[in-house]
Amino acid sequence: VEDNSMIMMILSYAVMIGGMYLLMTMVTRRMGGDGMMGGFGKSKAKVYMEKQTGVTFKDVAGQDEAKESLQEIIDFLHNPHKYTDIGAKLPKGALLVGSPGTGKTLLAKAVAGEADVPFFSISGSEFEEMFVGVGASRVRDLFKQAANVAPCIVFIDEIDAVGHSRDNRFGSADQTLNQLLGEMDGVDSSKGIVILAATNRPETLDKALLRAGRFDRRIIVDKPNLQGRLDTLKVHTRRIKLAEDVDLNKVAQATAGAVGADLANLVNEAALRAVRQGRQAVNQEDLMVSFEVVIAGTEKKNTILTEKEKKLVAYHEVGHALISALEKKTDPVSKITIVPHTSGALGYTMYLPEEEKFLSTKDELLADLKSTLGGRAAEQVVFGVQTTGASNDLQKATALARYMVSVYGMSEEMGLMATAVVQNQYLDNHAQMDCSQDTAAKVDLTVQKLLDECYTQAKQILTDNRALLDEISNYLLEKESITGEELMAFVNKANPTEEATEN
Repeated sequence: VEDNSMIMMILSYAVMIGGMYLLMTMVTRRMGGDGMMGGFGKSKAKVYMEKQTGVTFKDVAGQDEAKESLQEIIDFLHNPHKYTDIGAKLPKGALLVGSPGTGKTLLAKAVAGEADVPFFSISGSEFEEMFVGVGASRVRDLFKQAANVAPCIVFIDEIDAVGHSRDNRFGSADQTLNQLLGEMDGVDSSKGIVILAATNRPETLDKALLRAGRFDRRIIVDKPNLQGRLDTLKVHTRRIKLAEDVDLNKVAQATAGAVGADLANLVNEAALRAVRQGRQAVNQEDLMVSFEVVIAGTEKKNTILTEKEKKLVAYHEVGHALISALEKKTDPVSKITIVPHTSGALGYTMYLPEEEKFLSTKDELLADLKSTLGGRAAEQVVFGVQTTGASNDLQKATALARYMVSVYGMSEEMGLMATAVVQNQYLDNHAQMDCSQDTAAKVDLTVQKLLDECYTQAKQILTDNRALLDEISNYLLEKESITGEELMAFVNKANPTEEATEN
Protein backbone atom coordinates (compact mmCIF):
# COMPACT_ATOMS: atom_id res chain seq x y z
CA VAL A 1 0.00 0.00 0.00
CA GLU A 2 2.85 2.38 0.91
CA ASP A 3 4.51 1.67 -2.48
CA ASN A 4 1.24 2.54 -4.29
CA SER A 5 0.92 5.80 -2.32
CA MET A 6 4.49 6.75 -3.24
CA ILE A 7 3.84 6.03 -6.91
CA MET A 8 0.63 8.12 -6.89
CA MET A 9 2.45 11.06 -5.26
CA ILE A 10 5.25 10.90 -7.84
CA LEU A 11 2.71 10.78 -10.67
CA SER A 12 0.85 13.80 -9.22
CA TYR A 13 4.06 15.85 -9.09
CA ALA A 14 4.91 14.80 -12.64
CA VAL A 15 1.48 15.87 -13.95
CA MET A 16 1.76 19.20 -12.12
CA ILE A 17 5.23 19.92 -13.50
CA GLY A 18 4.15 18.90 -16.98
CA GLY A 19 1.10 21.15 -16.82
CA MET A 20 3.19 24.13 -15.70
CA TYR A 21 5.68 23.50 -18.53
CA LEU A 22 2.86 23.32 -21.08
CA LEU A 23 1.32 26.53 -19.75
CA MET A 24 4.64 28.38 -19.89
CA THR A 25 5.19 27.18 -23.44
CA MET A 26 1.76 28.44 -24.54
CA VAL A 27 2.27 31.84 -22.87
CA THR A 28 5.72 32.22 -24.44
CA ARG A 29 4.36 31.44 -27.91
CA ARG A 30 1.50 33.89 -27.44
CA MET A 31 3.91 36.62 -26.38
CA GLY A 32 6.04 36.24 -29.45
CA GLY A 33 8.67 33.83 -28.21
CA ASP A 34 10.73 36.52 -26.47
CA GLY A 35 10.05 35.45 -22.92
CA MET A 36 7.51 36.86 -20.50
CA MET A 37 7.82 40.40 -21.86
CA GLY A 38 8.22 39.44 -25.53
CA GLY A 39 4.87 40.54 -27.00
CA PHE A 40 3.27 42.46 -24.18
CA GLY A 41 6.43 44.47 -23.63
CA LYS A 42 6.24 45.97 -27.12
CA SER A 43 4.94 49.51 -27.35
CA LYS A 44 1.36 49.88 -28.59
CA ALA A 45 2.05 53.34 -29.99
CA LYS A 46 0.47 54.24 -33.32
CA VAL A 47 3.28 55.36 -35.58
CA TYR A 48 2.73 57.96 -38.27
CA MET A 49 5.73 58.44 -40.52
CA GLU A 50 6.42 61.59 -42.55
CA LYS A 51 3.31 63.40 -43.83
CA GLN A 52 0.99 60.67 -42.56
CA THR A 53 -0.76 62.49 -39.72
CA GLY A 54 -2.70 64.42 -42.34
CA VAL A 55 -3.04 67.39 -39.98
CA THR A 56 -1.43 70.83 -40.07
CA PHE A 57 -2.04 74.10 -38.25
CA LYS A 58 -4.60 75.01 -40.94
CA ASP A 59 -6.82 72.28 -39.48
CA VAL A 60 -6.61 73.75 -35.96
CA ALA A 61 -8.57 76.92 -35.28
CA GLY A 62 -9.27 78.93 -32.17
CA GLN A 63 -5.96 78.09 -30.50
CA ASP A 64 -3.63 80.81 -31.77
CA GLU A 65 -1.74 81.18 -28.48
CA ALA A 66 -1.10 77.44 -28.23
CA LYS A 67 0.06 77.25 -31.85
CA GLU A 68 2.43 80.14 -31.26
CA SER A 69 3.96 78.33 -28.28
CA LEU A 70 4.42 75.16 -30.33
CA GLN A 71 5.90 76.98 -33.32
CA GLU A 72 9.32 77.07 -31.64
CA ILE A 73 9.34 73.27 -31.41
CA ILE A 74 8.62 73.00 -35.12
CA ASP A 75 11.39 75.47 -35.93
CA PHE A 76 13.82 73.47 -33.81
CA LEU A 77 12.97 70.26 -35.64
CA HIS A 78 13.50 72.05 -38.96
CA ASN A 79 16.65 73.98 -37.98
CA PRO A 80 18.27 72.32 -34.93
CA HIS A 81 21.70 73.86 -35.59
CA LYS A 82 20.29 77.38 -35.18
CA TYR A 83 19.73 76.53 -31.51
CA THR A 84 22.66 74.19 -30.82
CA ASP A 85 25.21 76.61 -32.32
CA ILE A 86 24.36 79.21 -29.71
CA GLY A 87 24.28 76.62 -26.95
CA ALA A 88 20.53 76.65 -26.40
CA LYS A 89 18.60 73.53 -25.49
CA LEU A 90 15.00 73.07 -26.47
CA PRO A 91 12.65 71.91 -23.71
CA LYS A 92 12.41 68.13 -23.80
CA GLY A 93 8.70 68.05 -23.22
CA ALA A 94 5.59 70.20 -23.48
CA LEU A 95 2.41 69.46 -21.56
CA LEU A 96 -0.86 70.40 -23.29
CA VAL A 97 -3.44 71.24 -20.64
CA GLY A 98 -7.09 72.03 -21.25
CA SER A 99 -10.71 70.98 -21.05
CA PRO A 100 -11.90 67.82 -22.86
CA GLY A 101 -12.58 68.45 -26.54
CA THR A 102 -10.44 71.57 -26.93
CA GLY A 103 -8.14 69.90 -29.49
CA LYS A 104 -5.04 68.84 -27.56
CA THR A 105 -4.52 65.65 -29.60
CA LEU A 106 -5.22 67.52 -32.84
CA LEU A 107 -2.60 70.11 -31.93
CA ALA A 108 0.01 67.41 -31.29
CA LYS A 109 -0.70 65.82 -34.68
CA ALA A 110 -0.51 69.26 -36.31
CA VAL A 111 2.95 69.84 -34.83
CA ALA A 112 4.14 66.58 -36.38
CA GLY A 113 2.48 67.45 -39.69
CA GLU A 114 4.07 70.91 -39.75
CA ALA A 115 7.48 69.58 -38.77
CA ASP A 116 7.23 66.70 -41.29
CA VAL A 117 8.65 64.16 -38.83
CA PRO A 118 7.48 60.73 -37.55
CA PHE A 119 4.79 60.86 -34.89
CA PHE A 120 4.37 58.27 -32.13
CA SER A 121 0.94 58.41 -30.46
CA ILE A 122 -0.05 56.37 -27.41
CA SER A 123 -2.56 56.69 -24.59
CA GLY A 124 -1.32 56.58 -21.01
CA SER A 125 -3.60 53.64 -20.21
CA GLU A 126 -2.00 51.53 -22.99
CA PHE A 127 1.23 51.23 -21.05
CA GLU A 128 -0.31 49.07 -18.35
CA GLU A 129 -1.22 45.38 -18.56
CA MET A 130 -2.13 42.59 -16.16
CA PHE A 131 1.52 41.57 -15.79
CA VAL A 132 3.85 43.56 -13.54
CA GLY A 133 6.69 45.17 -15.47
CA VAL A 134 4.92 45.32 -18.82
CA GLY A 135 4.35 49.09 -18.57
CA ALA A 136 8.02 49.83 -17.93
CA SER A 137 9.00 47.54 -20.81
CA ARG A 138 6.64 49.35 -23.17
CA VAL A 139 8.09 52.71 -22.14
CA ARG A 140 11.61 51.44 -22.96
CA ASP A 141 10.46 50.09 -26.31
CA LEU A 142 8.67 53.34 -27.22
CA PHE A 143 11.73 55.50 -26.60
CA LYS A 144 13.96 52.96 -28.34
CA GLN A 145 11.81 53.18 -31.47
CA ALA A 146 11.80 56.98 -31.26
CA ALA A 147 15.61 57.11 -30.98
CA ASN A 148 15.93 54.99 -34.13
CA VAL A 149 13.95 57.44 -36.30
CA ALA A 150 14.83 60.78 -34.66
CA PRO A 151 13.99 63.59 -35.20
CA CYS A 152 10.44 62.70 -34.18
CA ILE A 153 7.61 63.52 -31.82
CA VAL A 154 6.37 61.24 -29.04
CA PHE A 155 2.84 62.04 -27.90
CA ILE A 156 1.31 60.54 -24.73
CA ASP A 157 -2.41 61.25 -24.48
CA GLU A 158 -4.14 61.22 -21.07
CA ILE A 159 -0.78 61.05 -19.35
CA ASP A 160 -2.45 61.28 -15.94
CA ALA A 161 -3.31 57.56 -16.35
CA VAL A 162 0.38 56.69 -15.94
CA GLY A 163 1.85 59.88 -14.48
CA HIS A 164 -0.36 60.40 -11.44
CA SER A 165 1.30 61.36 -8.18
CA ARG A 166 3.05 58.51 -6.35
CA ASP A 167 2.03 57.57 -2.84
CA ASN A 168 3.92 55.67 -0.15
CA ARG A 169 3.10 52.33 -1.77
CA PHE A 170 5.10 51.04 -4.70
CA GLY A 171 3.14 49.30 -7.45
CA SER A 172 3.37 48.51 -11.14
CA ALA A 173 2.06 51.98 -12.06
CA ASP A 174 4.86 53.58 -10.05
CA GLN A 175 7.35 51.34 -11.82
CA THR A 176 6.04 52.53 -15.18
CA LEU A 177 6.25 56.18 -14.09
CA ASN A 178 9.80 55.70 -12.82
CA GLN A 179 10.78 54.22 -16.17
CA LEU A 180 9.18 57.15 -17.99
CA LEU A 181 11.10 59.62 -15.82
CA GLY A 182 14.33 57.78 -16.51
CA GLU A 183 13.77 57.64 -20.25
CA MET A 184 13.00 61.37 -20.38
CA ASP A 185 16.22 62.09 -18.53
CA GLY A 186 18.09 59.98 -21.08
CA VAL A 187 16.64 61.75 -24.13
CA ASP A 188 19.18 63.80 -26.05
CA SER A 189 17.18 66.82 -27.20
CA SER A 190 19.87 67.72 -29.71
CA LYS A 191 18.82 64.66 -31.73
CA GLY A 192 15.34 66.09 -32.17
CA ILE A 193 13.16 63.91 -29.94
CA VAL A 194 10.32 66.03 -28.61
CA ILE A 195 7.85 64.64 -26.07
CA LEU A 196 4.33 66.03 -25.99
CA ALA A 197 1.63 64.98 -23.55
CA ALA A 198 -1.98 65.95 -22.91
CA THR A 199 -4.14 66.01 -19.80
CA ASN A 200 -7.18 67.74 -18.34
CA ARG A 201 -6.11 66.85 -14.80
CA PRO A 202 -2.70 68.53 -14.29
CA GLU A 203 -3.16 68.67 -10.51
CA THR A 204 -2.92 64.85 -10.31
CA LEU A 205 0.47 64.60 -12.07
CA ASP A 206 3.60 63.69 -10.14
CA LYS A 207 5.78 66.75 -9.48
CA ALA A 208 8.83 64.94 -10.84
CA LEU A 209 7.22 64.99 -14.30
CA LEU A 210 6.82 68.75 -14.23
CA ARG A 211 10.29 69.76 -13.16
CA ALA A 212 12.82 71.38 -15.50
CA GLY A 213 14.32 68.89 -17.92
CA ARG A 214 11.12 66.89 -18.37
CA PHE A 215 7.77 68.53 -19.04
CA ASP A 216 9.14 71.98 -18.42
CA ARG A 217 6.62 73.79 -20.59
CA ARG A 218 2.90 73.96 -19.94
CA ILE A 219 0.77 75.04 -22.91
CA ILE A 220 -2.82 75.99 -22.14
CA VAL A 221 -5.36 74.79 -24.70
CA ASP A 222 -8.37 76.77 -23.55
CA LYS A 223 -11.97 77.02 -24.71
CA PRO A 224 -12.07 79.27 -27.80
CA ASN A 225 -13.32 82.84 -27.59
CA LEU A 226 -15.82 84.35 -30.02
CA GLN A 227 -13.28 84.77 -32.83
CA GLY A 228 -11.88 81.32 -32.11
CA ARG A 229 -15.34 79.74 -32.38
CA LEU A 230 -15.95 81.54 -35.66
CA ASP A 231 -12.61 80.30 -37.06
CA THR A 232 -13.38 76.77 -35.85
CA LEU A 233 -16.79 76.81 -37.53
CA LYS A 234 -15.14 77.95 -40.76
CA VAL A 235 -12.74 75.00 -40.58
CA HIS A 236 -15.50 72.45 -39.99
CA THR A 237 -17.76 73.89 -42.72
CA ARG A 238 -15.07 73.94 -45.42
CA ARG A 239 -16.41 70.75 -46.98
CA ILE A 240 -20.06 71.45 -46.15
CA LYS A 241 -22.44 73.01 -48.68
CA LEU A 242 -23.92 76.09 -47.01
CA ALA A 243 -27.04 78.01 -48.01
CA GLU A 244 -26.90 81.77 -48.58
CA ASP A 245 -28.69 82.56 -45.31
CA VAL A 246 -25.96 81.01 -43.13
CA ASP A 247 -24.40 83.49 -40.69
CA LEU A 248 -21.57 81.78 -38.83
CA ASN A 249 -21.08 84.91 -36.69
CA LYS A 250 -24.49 84.37 -35.05
CA VAL A 251 -23.75 80.67 -34.53
CA ALA A 252 -20.41 81.52 -32.92
CA GLN A 253 -22.12 84.08 -30.69
CA ALA A 254 -24.76 81.58 -29.58
CA THR A 255 -22.24 78.84 -28.73
CA ALA A 256 -20.38 80.58 -25.90
CA GLY A 257 -18.48 78.00 -23.85
CA ALA A 258 -18.43 75.39 -26.61
CA VAL A 259 -15.16 73.60 -27.44
CA GLY A 260 -13.90 72.45 -30.82
CA ALA A 261 -15.43 68.99 -30.49
CA ASP A 262 -18.84 70.52 -29.73
CA LEU A 263 -18.66 72.74 -32.82
CA ALA A 264 -17.60 69.82 -35.04
CA ASN A 265 -20.55 67.83 -33.73
CA LEU A 266 -22.88 70.79 -34.30
CA VAL A 267 -21.85 71.13 -37.96
CA ASN A 268 -22.22 67.39 -38.57
CA GLU A 269 -25.68 67.33 -36.96
CA ALA A 270 -26.72 70.27 -39.17
CA ALA A 271 -25.58 68.41 -42.29
CA LEU A 272 -27.49 65.28 -41.22
CA ARG A 273 -30.61 67.36 -40.61
CA ALA A 274 -30.38 68.90 -44.09
CA VAL A 275 -30.12 65.41 -45.62
CA ARG A 276 -33.11 64.16 -43.61
CA GLN A 277 -35.19 67.04 -44.94
CA GLY A 278 -34.12 66.41 -48.52
CA ARG A 279 -32.09 69.59 -49.03
CA GLN A 280 -28.79 69.98 -50.84
CA ALA A 281 -27.29 72.62 -48.51
CA VAL A 282 -27.18 73.43 -44.80
CA ASN A 283 -29.12 76.54 -43.83
CA GLN A 284 -29.07 78.74 -40.72
CA GLU A 285 -31.99 76.93 -39.12
CA ASP A 286 -30.13 73.62 -39.42
CA LEU A 287 -27.18 75.06 -37.50
CA MET A 288 -29.25 76.64 -34.73
CA VAL A 289 -31.49 73.59 -34.28
CA SER A 290 -28.41 71.38 -34.21
CA PHE A 291 -26.96 73.55 -31.46
CA GLU A 292 -30.06 72.83 -29.43
CA VAL A 293 -29.63 69.11 -30.19
CA VAL A 294 -26.06 69.25 -28.87
CA ILE A 295 -27.02 70.96 -25.60
CA ALA A 296 -30.49 69.51 -24.98
CA GLY A 297 -30.81 66.44 -27.20
CA THR A 298 -33.49 65.71 -29.77
CA GLU A 299 -37.20 66.23 -29.26
CA LYS A 300 -39.04 63.37 -27.54
CA LYS A 301 -42.15 63.13 -29.67
CA ASN A 302 -43.55 60.17 -27.69
CA THR A 303 -43.54 62.08 -24.38
CA ILE A 304 -47.07 63.32 -23.75
CA LEU A 305 -47.55 65.68 -20.83
CA THR A 306 -50.89 66.20 -19.11
CA GLU A 307 -52.47 69.63 -19.45
CA LYS A 308 -51.56 70.42 -15.84
CA GLU A 309 -47.92 69.38 -16.35
CA LYS A 310 -47.71 71.34 -19.59
CA LYS A 311 -49.01 74.43 -17.82
CA LEU A 312 -46.54 74.00 -14.97
CA VAL A 313 -43.62 73.69 -17.42
CA ALA A 314 -44.76 76.78 -19.35
CA TYR A 315 -44.97 78.98 -16.25
CA HIS A 316 -41.65 77.53 -15.01
CA GLU A 317 -39.78 78.45 -18.19
CA VAL A 318 -41.43 81.87 -18.51
CA GLY A 319 -40.46 82.49 -14.88
CA HIS A 320 -36.80 82.12 -15.88
CA ALA A 321 -37.16 84.20 -19.03
CA LEU A 322 -39.28 87.02 -17.60
CA ILE A 323 -36.88 87.73 -14.73
CA SER A 324 -33.99 87.72 -17.23
CA ALA A 325 -35.87 90.19 -19.43
CA LEU A 326 -36.74 92.52 -16.55
CA GLU A 327 -33.27 92.45 -14.98
CA LYS A 328 -30.76 94.69 -16.77
CA LYS A 329 -27.68 92.59 -16.04
CA THR A 330 -28.52 89.23 -17.59
CA ASP A 331 -27.97 87.78 -21.07
CA PRO A 332 -30.97 88.23 -23.40
CA VAL A 333 -33.26 85.26 -24.00
CA SER A 334 -32.96 83.56 -27.38
CA LYS A 335 -35.68 80.91 -27.19
CA ILE A 336 -38.21 79.35 -24.81
CA THR A 337 -39.68 75.91 -25.44
CA ILE A 338 -41.88 73.46 -23.57
CA VAL A 339 -41.16 70.58 -25.96
CA PRO A 340 -39.54 67.66 -24.04
CA HIS A 341 -36.03 66.64 -25.16
CA THR A 342 -33.91 63.51 -24.77
CA SER A 343 -31.65 65.24 -22.25
CA GLY A 344 -34.50 64.81 -19.77
CA ALA A 345 -35.59 68.45 -19.91
CA LEU A 346 -39.34 68.97 -20.25
CA GLY A 347 -38.57 72.46 -21.53
CA TYR A 348 -35.76 74.99 -21.44
CA THR A 349 -34.87 78.64 -21.83
CA MET A 350 -31.87 79.42 -24.06
CA TYR A 351 -29.84 82.61 -23.74
CA LEU A 352 -27.81 84.45 -26.36
CA PRO A 353 -24.88 86.49 -24.95
CA GLU A 354 -24.52 89.85 -26.66
CA GLU A 355 -20.76 89.96 -26.15
CA GLU A 356 -17.88 87.84 -24.89
CA LYS A 357 -17.49 88.23 -21.12
CA PHE A 358 -14.55 87.18 -18.98
CA LEU A 359 -15.51 88.91 -15.73
CA SER A 360 -18.81 89.10 -13.87
CA THR A 361 -19.81 91.61 -11.21
CA LYS A 362 -21.67 90.74 -8.02
CA ASP A 363 -24.84 92.41 -9.34
CA GLU A 364 -24.69 90.31 -12.51
CA LEU A 365 -24.28 87.09 -10.51
CA LEU A 366 -27.19 88.06 -8.24
CA ALA A 367 -29.34 88.65 -11.33
CA ASP A 368 -28.32 85.21 -12.64
CA LEU A 369 -29.30 83.67 -9.31
CA LYS A 370 -32.75 85.28 -9.39
CA SER A 371 -33.28 84.14 -12.98
CA THR A 372 -32.14 80.59 -12.17
CA LEU A 373 -34.59 80.44 -9.25
CA GLY A 374 -37.33 82.04 -11.35
CA GLY A 375 -38.76 78.68 -12.42
CA ARG A 376 -39.38 77.49 -8.87
CA ALA A 377 -40.63 80.98 -7.95
CA ALA A 378 -43.22 80.89 -10.76
CA GLU A 379 -44.49 77.49 -9.59
CA GLN A 380 -44.98 78.87 -6.09
CA VAL A 381 -46.54 82.18 -7.10
CA VAL A 382 -49.04 80.73 -9.59
CA PHE A 383 -49.82 77.23 -8.31
CA GLY A 384 -48.59 77.26 -4.72
CA VAL A 385 -46.64 74.04 -5.35
CA GLN A 386 -43.05 72.86 -5.62
CA THR A 387 -42.18 70.31 -8.33
CA THR A 388 -39.19 68.13 -9.15
CA GLY A 389 -38.66 70.11 -12.35
CA ALA A 390 -36.50 72.64 -10.51
CA SER A 391 -33.87 70.12 -9.36
CA ASN A 392 -31.25 71.11 -11.92
CA ASP A 393 -31.94 74.81 -11.32
CA LEU A 394 -31.37 74.37 -7.59
CA GLN A 395 -28.07 72.59 -8.17
CA LYS A 396 -26.84 75.38 -10.46
CA ALA A 397 -28.03 78.11 -8.08
CA THR A 398 -26.43 76.45 -5.06
CA ALA A 399 -23.11 76.00 -6.88
CA LEU A 400 -23.11 79.64 -8.00
CA ALA A 401 -24.03 80.92 -4.54
CA ARG A 402 -21.29 78.79 -2.97
CA TYR A 403 -18.72 80.19 -5.39
CA MET A 404 -19.83 83.73 -4.59
CA VAL A 405 -19.42 83.13 -0.85
CA SER A 406 -16.39 80.85 -0.64
CA VAL A 407 -14.33 81.63 -3.77
CA TYR A 408 -15.24 85.14 -4.98
CA GLY A 409 -15.50 86.83 -1.56
CA MET A 410 -18.93 88.36 -2.29
CA SER A 411 -20.66 88.06 1.06
CA GLU A 412 -20.64 90.35 4.07
CA GLU A 413 -20.62 87.42 6.52
CA MET A 414 -17.45 85.77 5.17
CA GLY A 415 -15.83 88.90 3.80
CA LEU A 416 -12.73 88.46 1.63
CA MET A 417 -11.72 85.11 3.12
CA ALA A 418 -11.52 82.32 0.53
CA THR A 419 -12.85 79.19 2.22
CA ALA A 420 -12.66 76.89 -0.81
CA VAL A 421 -10.28 76.14 -3.67
CA VAL A 422 -11.06 75.17 -7.25
CA GLN A 423 -9.31 71.83 -7.76
CA ASN A 424 -9.42 71.82 -11.55
CA GLN A 425 -10.46 74.75 -13.71
CA TYR A 426 -10.61 72.49 -16.77
CA LEU A 427 -13.29 70.20 -15.34
CA ASP A 428 -16.69 71.20 -14.02
CA ASN A 429 -15.83 70.30 -10.45
CA HIS A 430 -17.29 72.14 -7.50
CA ALA A 431 -14.86 74.02 -5.29
CA GLN A 432 -13.49 71.94 -2.43
CA MET A 433 -13.84 73.41 1.05
CA ASP A 434 -10.52 74.39 2.65
CA CYS A 435 -11.44 75.56 6.14
CA SER A 436 -12.43 74.35 9.59
CA GLN A 437 -15.76 72.60 10.24
CA ASP A 438 -17.08 75.61 12.13
CA THR A 439 -16.24 77.93 9.22
CA ALA A 440 -17.74 75.48 6.72
CA ALA A 441 -20.97 75.47 8.73
CA LYS A 442 -21.00 79.27 8.64
CA VAL A 443 -20.45 79.16 4.86
CA ASP A 444 -23.45 76.83 4.49
CA LEU A 445 -25.66 79.23 6.44
CA THR A 446 -24.45 82.17 4.34
CA VAL A 447 -25.13 80.29 1.09
CA GLN A 448 -28.62 79.38 2.32
CA LYS A 449 -29.31 83.00 3.28
CA LEU A 450 -28.17 84.24 -0.14
CA LEU A 451 -30.39 81.73 -1.95
CA ASP A 452 -33.38 82.60 0.24
CA GLU A 453 -32.94 86.33 -0.44
CA CYS A 454 -32.70 85.84 -4.23
CA TYR A 455 -35.68 83.47 -4.20
CA THR A 456 -37.78 85.99 -2.28
CA GLN A 457 -36.84 88.73 -4.75
CA ALA A 458 -37.65 86.44 -7.70
CA LYS A 459 -41.12 85.74 -6.31
CA GLN A 460 -41.67 89.46 -5.76
CA ILE A 461 -40.71 90.30 -9.36
CA LEU A 462 -43.16 87.72 -10.71
CA THR A 463 -45.91 88.81 -8.32
CA ASP A 464 -45.51 92.43 -9.42
CA ASN A 465 -45.69 91.33 -13.06
CA ARG A 466 -48.31 88.59 -12.67
CA ALA A 467 -50.46 89.75 -15.61
CA LEU A 468 -47.42 89.71 -17.90
CA LEU A 469 -46.42 86.27 -16.59
CA ASP A 470 -49.88 84.90 -17.41
CA GLU A 471 -49.98 86.49 -20.86
CA ILE A 472 -46.61 85.13 -21.99
CA SER A 473 -47.25 81.69 -20.47
CA ASN A 474 -50.58 81.35 -22.30
CA TYR A 475 -48.90 82.38 -25.55
CA LEU A 476 -46.16 79.79 -24.97
CA LEU A 477 -48.77 77.09 -24.27
CA GLU A 478 -50.33 77.89 -27.63
CA LYS A 479 -47.08 78.04 -29.65
CA GLU A 480 -44.96 75.53 -27.60
CA SER A 481 -41.81 77.46 -28.65
CA ILE A 482 -41.27 81.21 -28.83
CA THR A 483 -38.28 83.40 -29.68
CA GLY A 484 -36.57 86.04 -27.60
CA GLU A 485 -37.99 88.72 -29.92
CA GLU A 486 -41.55 87.53 -29.19
CA LEU A 487 -40.83 87.59 -25.46
CA MET A 488 -39.47 91.13 -25.57
CA ALA A 489 -42.48 92.31 -27.59
CA PHE A 490 -44.68 91.41 -24.60
CA VAL A 491 -42.24 92.94 -22.09
CA ASN A 492 -41.80 96.21 -23.99
CA LYS A 493 -45.55 96.53 -24.47
CA ALA A 494 -46.21 96.10 -20.74
CA ASN A 495 -43.17 98.11 -19.61
CA PRO A 496 -42.34 100.73 -22.28
CA THR A 497 -39.34 101.95 -20.33
CA GLU A 498 -35.79 102.55 -21.39
CA GLU A 499 -34.55 99.69 -19.20
CA ALA A 500 -36.84 97.08 -20.74
CA THR A 501 -36.12 98.25 -24.25
CA GLU A 502 -32.37 98.09 -23.71
CA ASN A 503 -32.53 94.48 -22.48
